[in-house]
Amino acid sequence: MNILAVNPGHNGSVALLIDGELKFYIEEERLSRDKYDANPFRGILEAINYQIDNIVIGGTTMQLPSLPWTGEDPFSALVRKHYRGVKVGYIGNAHHLGHAANAFYNSGFKEAVAVIVDGAGSKQDIKVQEDFVNSGFETETIFNCNYEEEGIKQVYQSLGGNYETQRILSKSHFMDSAITIVKAYEAVTHYLGFGFIDAGKTMGLAPYGKKSDKIPPLFIKGRGNKNVFLPSYPAGALVDHTRWEDLEITDPKQTTEWHYDPSKVRESFKDLAWAVQQDTQELVGDLIEKAANDTSKKNVVLSGGYALNCVANYYYKKRFPNLNIYIDPIAHDGGTAIGIAKYVHYRETKEKKIRPLKSLYLGVDRKEKYKSNAFDPDVKTKKVKPSDIAKLISEKNIVALFQGRSEAGPRALGNRSILYDPTDPKGKEAVNKVKGREWFRPFAGSMLQEYFEEWFETRGLKESPHMMYAMDFKLEKHGEVPAITHVDGTCRIQTVTKEQNALYYELIDEFRKISGIPILFNTSFNLAGEPLVETLHDAIETVKNSDISYLYLPEEGALLTYSSNNSIKKEEKKAA
Repeated sequence: MNILAVNPGHNGSVALLIDGELKFYIEEERLSRDKYDANPFRGILEAINYQIDNIVIGGTTMQLPSLPWTGEDPFSALVRKHYRGVKVGYIGNAHHLGHAANAFYNSGFKEAVAVIVDGAGSKQDIKVQEDFVNSGFETETIFNCNYEEEGIKQVYQSLGGNYETQRILSKSHFMDSAITIVKAYEAVTHYLGFGFIDAGKTMGLAPYGKKSDKIPPLFIKGRGNKNVFLPSYPAGALVDHTRWEDLEITDPKQTTEWHYDPSKVRESFKDLAWAVQQDTQELVGDLIEKAANDTSKKNVVLSGGYALNCVANYYYKKRFPNLNIYIDPIAHDGGTAIGIAKYVHYRETKEKKIRPLKSLYLGVDRKEKYKSNAFDPDVKTKKVKPSDIAKLISEKNIVALFQGRSEAGPRALGNRSILYDPTDPKGKEAVNKVKGREWFRPFAGSMLQEYFEEWFETRGLKESPHMMYAMDFKLEKHGEVPAITHVDGTCRIQTVTKEQNALYYELIDEFRKISGIPILFNTSFNLAGEPLVETLHDAIETVKNSDISYLYLPEEGALLTYSSNNSIKKEEKKAA
């Protein structure tokens, strides 16, 4: 059975499953260049050359909007036009189900309990009384997962909504008008001047803060304090700063100017970020504890947007040393396309084969080759070896790397990466300037797998291939890689083996031979506000429109060098 699954909505995506094996996965934003693009029309067409038996649209709602002239939704219309005769199915109100299925079927566990935590999933109706039904949005859900007949079964759910109602407390449901874990995080993120979904920026700021008596309790009995937060579902909630004198905004620019000027940041902003990080990770930890205790399971899988919180993920490893915890690396909404595809496959085939996720290099296999443009005076091309690139990086040059299939999920893992020397004390400032990033945001690193336990407090982890943990450096390693060491002594680290990514491994190893450091500074190949590059054309255009001078194509052994006078053109483009 060949299944093409579609996620229409935030982080729109498609996943192609052939006989149970994930063939490719792509997010629409990579193709359209529109961040978080919710309409995966281009993604659907990427599978046009494959034999497709079933197309499944996994929706957050029960029904997609219909086109007025045909009555069908636009995705079904596109499918009908290009996939004639293919059966199209729709699974509505399945947002958290998609998250759970993705995490469980990728984990390699025979059975597990899934804990899903995000802002607002599908809308659910709950019978309050015989003649009264109330509705709320999925926020925290627990599923029992196995390969038997029951498959993935919901056992607990917490809902949020814009209503005034009594709490509905039972073994399986909890409902309240106060905001939930992720909504509180979103509210603080917005208050600090970021977009609601820019939670990673709040996470990066948090280590600069501390516990403060001036900050009131953010949560009371697991729900957002109504004296602090104004709920809004499914949209982002707000901080009610009028009740909070210490943080009251008198000048709107206070929440934006300090992003790039650390002299203008308020201590209270740092402390607020610290508080919401600490409180939310503890609450999710409580939910993990509840899930494990209620189901008597030692295997736990996590998904939903909060599972991308690398600081919290590392905290769980300390709090639950006796649990086997799997963090879904495609935990954002895009991953639900994979989940729905696998859910349908196992439900329809009754198959019990376990297929752990082995690689995130799941983008479309384009086999692109660079064709030099003799008429482009700004670029020079030459043949190079990995040792040449390692030397270039060791000399404090920023090098963009493009190879193979793009990475699934939000992390750059050596196929769409910008690389730098991690030993440079001024490395953060140099790369932040090129990428247009905020001063307080940390950078990640990629390292040779065999040095992992030598450099980090691993908390039982043997590897970190998907960059899902912000881990403590060992004390003796503090100061050796300042460019990727955050203010709290941590780094979001990726471990690399020859089997996972041979070309990337070789490059890191060549840098080790030069510097003695088995780690490269690694950040995503994109500029501020843009998706990761997908195609070679995207890569070239991004370099041309930045202050990056070098683009390395390891599969071809080619280095593209762009002249510094590009800066004139870049300024002209900005002005235009």
